Amino acid sequence: MSRSSKVERPYDIVLFGATGFVGALTAEYLAAHAPDGLRWAVAGRSKDKLEQLRERLVGVGGTAEVGALEADVSDPDSLRALAGHTRVLATTVGPYLTYGEELVAACADAGTDYLDLSGEPEFVDLMYVRHDTRARETGARLVHACGFDSIPHDLGAYFTVAQLPEGVPLTVDGFVRSDAMFSGGTFASALNQFSRGPQMLSAARDRRRHEPRLLGRRATAPAGAPRYAKEVDAWALPLPTIDPQVVVRSARALERYGPDFRYRHYAAVRRLPFAVGGVAAAGAVFAAAQLPPARRWLSGRLRPGDGPSAERRAKSWFSVRFVGEGGGRRVFTEVAGGDPGYDETAKMFAESALSLAFDDLPATAGQVTTAVAMGDALIERLRKAGITFRVAAGS
Repeated sequence: MSRSSKVERPYDIVLFGATGFVGALTAEYLAAHAPDGLRWAVAGRSKDKLEQLRERLVGVGGTAEVGALEADVSDPDSLRALAGHTRVLATTVGPYLTYGEELVAACADAGTDYLDLSGEPEFVDLMYVRHDTRARETGARLVHACGFDSIPHDLGAYFTVAQLPEGVPLTVDGFVRSDAMFSGGTFASALNQFSRGPQMLSAARDRRRHEPRLLGRRATAPAGAPRYAKEVDAWALPLPTIDPQVVVRSARALERYGPDFRYRHYAAVRRLPFAVGGVAAAGAVFAAAQLPPARRWLSGRLRPGDGPSAERRAKSWFSVRFVGEGGGRRVFTEVAGGDPGYDETAKMFAESALSLAFDDLPATAGQVTTAVAMGDALIERLRKAGITFRVAAGS
């Protein structure tokens, strides 16, 4: 969808939550990489913090003037005004289950493209049930999980499928490795999800009742079992993140994934003691999240908005390796980059917003994935921005 086909608004992109840790990194990236003529603004609830951020952005570079808009998640009228001022609205304000729905509703009503960093399955499912139909009516694209959750996995599987034969059953396994710290926002969202198992299952069931049936094709994401994966020379541990769900939704929407598609998602750990320790630690956090006092204590260890130093981020990296098979062909691919929780997430988020605002994209609407909404155009943007998409081997 070209820029000219969208309703004219004062801004092309508004970044809500811009004064938070990841929000500020995203704003700095946009300031440094703003195309000529970009009309954009930062938004949040504190006028003073927004003005301080604008002053910082002047020193980052770029030529686009930056606006500042006040809005608060507790004031639905301010969110509706925000949605009406822009063609694309990107929000970092989470946990999204707590703070996100009013903005999704405002964008769906206004026909404004919406994107976030949510890795929260319950939130994404609820937003589909409550707002997908309205967004389809107005032409709004609602794109969740536009950071490390779930762009490398969604676009990585999409890229891998493109290397395999068409019209045949396909399987793809993704193996995630990284050396990085969790963001405060990610940790808060994870704790919230761990404490809401029944609600997550209920939202998923409700979504299935509302989704159209997939006729003549199948797409699944079984959890798999822990195993030693010779193909990546590592122990593979099933990752219970939102990423497999996003990959399967792309597969359901795009016939290129074939008549029968299966995706499995793993953490790749080279040494067995670390694999065992990781499982034990995840189990301990899950158990603690069920108890409100323990959950409150954990929440205080790493708060939303907290983040590591630039020096620590500069040493961080991620790699997602994919093994795809089908039609007698086997292919190995990789998506890789720097610090996943902060720098690369800000880059992915900003480039997603720019893609929605300016690229010639397929005509989609409603809740869509990054692969469905932006696909090849976003891969090309991320490659130019320094994120690797490559074919490692094939047979």
